[in-house]
Amino acid sequence: MSIFKVKRNWQNTNFLSLTLLLTGVSIVLLPVVIVVFTSFLPTTVNTGNHEQNHWTLANYREAWQRGKFLLAFANSTLVAIAVTAFQIITSALAGYALARLKFWGRQGILLVVLATLVIPFQLLVIPVFLVLKWGSMINTYWALILPTAVNGFGIFLLRQYFQTIPVELEEAAAIDGANRLQILWQIMLPLARPALVTLFLFTFIGEWNDLFKPLVFTTKPELRTVQLALAEFQEQFTNSWPLMMAAVTIATIPVILLFLIGQKQFIRGIAATGIKN
Repeated sequence: MSIFKVKRNWQNTNFLSLTLLLTGVSIVLLPVVIVVFTSFLPTTVNTGNHEQNHWTLANYREAWQRGKFLLAFANSTLVAIAVTAFQIITSALAGYALARLKFWGRQGILLVVLATLVIPFQLLVIPVFLVLKWGSMINTYWALILPTAVNGFGIFLLRQYFQTIPVELEEAAAIDGANRLQILWQIMLPLARPALVTLFLFTFIGEWNDLFKPLVFTTKPELRTVQLALAEFQEQFTNSWPLMMAAVTIATIPVILLFLIGQKQFIRGIAATGIKN
């Protein structure tokens, strides 16, 4: 009898958890559904004395052409990939040093890295702007890449993941004659693929959705990114909600596909980074 009660309580708990999860998913997905649904709103076509409503992809074609998203997609892709590459390289080197090398002041450096996470980029915009201006990099791709080429989150993420990898693997490689860089490149990075994928997703999506840097550091139309193009598009077509929602959907599709492709590695990377201190 007690076993029956335990089983029934377990089923009730599962049902409650499932209900809460479905409710949460519905709340999260509702804005997305509204945006996509609005982008396909019927257009009105005059046919004689009657008006015919029908679903159409014309909103997407018109938004793509009027927003000039082809150039914006190219710029955002270039900037996002470049920043992601820089962050992976710098985070791997710094994270490995903080995780494995024994040197004076290591904990202090780690605390400084963590402290950078609580400083908003907007507070640094004036000195960053002055440095970019001094280096004649305003209105160039470097103005969109270099300010975020190093990130404390990436350093901490890889440092935490490297600490989950057994030291014996490195010792065996060192006995075989491998140096630190060879150990990092040939052993640590392949084993840290979930963390690298996590950092890639975080960085790429963050750069793709960034509006602040293109707005402050560039004025040339040929350097417009997706978010800047979307902001300008919204200013021009404020009264056309289907057209605006089609533009928003166009700008969102790449990051959704990217996350769906790497979601398994992303979950593994996040789950493993807090195992060791």
